[in-house]
Amino acid sequence: MENQTQNLKDLTSELQNRLGKPVSPQVVEAAIESLGIRPKDTPVDYGYPSIEALAAAIYQTLRAQDQEIPLRNFRERESEARETITISDYATVKMKLFSQYYSLGIFHLLPVFIQIAAIILFGYSLWTYTGFNEIQSTAVVLGVIVGMVSTGGFVQVIGKQASFYWNYKDYAMVQQTISYLFKLGMKTLFSVLFGIFLVNFFFHIYPYEVLLIVFCYAFFVGLLLLILAPLHPIKQRWMITVSILAGTVAALLLKNNSDYPIYITHWFGITITILVTQVFLFFFFKSIQKKGLNAHSAPLKTPVVLFHNYSHFLYGMLLYAFIFVDRILAWSSGIQANPPFLVYFEKNYELGMDLAILVFLLLAGVLEFSIATFTRFIDIGQKNTASDQIANYALEMQRNYRIHVIALWITGILAFGLIFYLLQAPWALKNHFKPEMIAQCLTIFIVGGIGYIILAWGILNTLYLFTLGQIIKPLKAIVYAIIINFLVGFILSRFVAYDYSVFGMLVGAIVFMMLTCRALRSFFKQLDYHYYAAF
Repeated sequence: MENQTQNLKDLTSELQNRLGKPVSPQVVEAAIESLGIRPKDTPVDYGYPSIEALAAAIYQTLRAQDQEIPLRNFRERESEARETITISDYATVKMKLFSQYYSLGIFHLLPVFIQIAAIILFGYSLWTYTGFNEIQSTAVVLGVIVGMVSTGGFVQVIGKQASFYWNYKDYAMVQQTISYLFKLGMKTLFSVLFGIFLVNFFFHIYPYEVLLIVFCYAFFVGLLLLILAPLHPIKQRWMITVSILAGTVAALLLKNNSDYPIYITHWFGITITILVTQVFLFFFFKSIQKKGLNAHSAPLKTPVVLFHNYSHFLYGMLLYAFIFVDRILAWSSGIQANPPFLVYFEKNYELGMDLAILVFLLLAGVLEFSIATFTRFIDIGQKNTASDQIANYALEMQRNYRIHVIALWITGILAFGLIFYLLQAPWALKNHFKPEMIAQCLTIFIVGGIGYIILAWGILNTLYLFTLGQIIKPLKAIVYAIIINFLVGFILSRFVAYDYSVFGMLVGAIVFMMLTCRALRSFFKQLDYHYYAAF
């Protein structure tokens, strides 16, 4: 009896937060069913013979206490609190948002900085080693590419779907979603590896010894990405830094104090990273369960999850594919007279593109700030704007967008200069690479760095569109960008020079940026429509 009373009290409180002041018992009944409570649960858990009777009782309770219950639910009250920001406050709020989210974005790049520092100081990181020969590097890099591309779509979907449930405080559904997508991601990864094995079995592209290394790195990197992915939607990204640091330190200690092959030390370090993250997630959700915050969740409807997220999955997978197309083209151009493999690692090109992508990563703070500002002010603006001032509302959002683009380019140029300095500084990269290698990768870095800044611009456009559910146009844009990337890179790498495949990436990034800019212009013209259509 005491349990029933407490359950009823908890359910009433939760429905009060969700519904505010309900207009009818039917609204309460629908909300109860949405929580996954079944008719057979109500007699045992709540002491009522049916959901209808339970809903009627809770409705009467809420109506009887209506002087104590606000008309709006808690999300509407949050929005109302934000409405107090007036147009005159925009500059102040923007500065606060910039300092908050830009620093947050840079802070969350600490795992990248840890890997860069490890390479500069030790010539070694979680899955790189400057002492690898070309065959070893080929196996490792192909494994990393396969792992990233195979799981990239699932990382995107975990971020989107788990964030959705997290924002609605449905923590049990967050856990179900993460678990389901993790298992599906691993099944997909194994399917991809099996497909590669079959192709290699019939066409003998790589020796099985090399293929084993490829598969191991693909498995560990894919598993790592899937394990780390939930930390973003549950607002615990700091744990990525902790786990990456723990894995890197463990790998370095094993490397420096044992005779194990470098492969083993890499896999050991990644395993430590995975275990640290998994233990944290276990206790994190355990603490939520102890607080009783994840009760009344309905079973996950997997067909619905797949239907609503297939486009985000494709976008995430294709974005990773876009990043690696130029590398594959450069490595398969036959730069050497008799390369041992169809795709054979070329370290000069890889170094140049690795440095170039650091420019892109250093723009994370601007992207964080831009999307936080947009989501904040689009909500405030639509509530404060009269119906005859919609055009001004759209113009204000466009002005904000232009400021974000300018900030992106300023930050990109600064990041470009920083990496260029590291490329030239004798105490940094020159300490680990030959001068002729540095000279050759300089051109690749310059073209690639510009390409990645432009790609970041396209991703900024995509984030704007994603915010209000516009996914198809960015998805089409990345498909066209990959095609252009491949065609231009293939022609130039075969008929000019192998490293000219980087121009394919540059042109592809320009196409992606232009197509998303065009979609964004149309988006701004009907901003009010897209806002309400998204909800």
